[in-house]
Amino acid sequence: MPRYEQVANDLRARIYAGEYEIGTTLPTYAELTELFGVGRGVISSALGLLEREGLIRVVKRAGIRVLDWRIQRRRISRGQSVMRDPYRGYVFPAASHAGEPWVMHGKAHRSYEPAPDRIAHLLGVEPGIAVLRRRRVTSPANEPPFQIVDTWLSPEAVRDAPMVAEASTGLGGYIDRLEEAGHGPISWTEHSRAKIPSREEAALLDISGESAALELTLIGTSAASGKAVDVTVRVIPADRAELVTELRRDDSAQWPVSPVTPRPEEGSG
Repeated sequence: MPRYEQVANDLRARIYAGEYEIGTTLPTYAELTELFGVGRGVISSALGLLEREGLIRVVKRAGIRVLDWRIQRRRISRGQSVMRDPYRGYVFPAASHAGEPWVMHGKAHRSYEPAPDRIAHLLGVEPGIAVLRRRRVTSPANEPPFQIVDTWLSPEAVRDAPMVAEASTGLGGYIDRLEEAGHGPISWTEHSRAKIPSREEAALLDISGESAALELTLIGTSAASGKAVDVTVRVIPADRAELVTELRRDDSAQWPVSPVTPRPEEGSG
């Protein structure tokens, strides 16, 4: 076994045993090289392995933090139903359970930000143009940050429904305001992909920059213009969620199977 794997195994065992508690820091690079009698390169490789496993996060000038590895993976049901709550408005498939309290980490932010290339493409605007972004970081109560939620609203959406740019968008939320402004009924499509989080995303989610993240992008399309009026992007640590989809039988796959007439042999009359 390579020496860096031996070091990683030792540190992993110490973390699981509680010798290095969650939220504390590991010894410094210099202390680890002395502890294991190896060079800095071996320590760097061992820590990189533990980072990719989501056990630690190396933060410049702050040390090597031990992350909460006990958090259970949550299931996100990817059904096709969009429901509606009379008070909260539209409810999309999520990782929350009925009645489970969720909290916000920090404050919700509203700001005009340069549209990243992908967001600009989806909204049909020039890359880099200032677009309204509503951001919040949330999780179940008493858990570390679970997701970053960024909602980008097209300039037309803000023009037609100015209330979407305010702190409180009123009963039902910003989607109700968009539909009331003439864009209803809005339809949605969702794209899912894996990605490496940006440095900012890793910091907000308190995860290693080496860890994979799950990105769910929900595109809301106006019935009036046929164009996207909002794009909501959720970034979730990949080791904390799994997508679950219930498969349904098509009419052609109903059971019991109907008798099938044998195909005529090739070349027969």
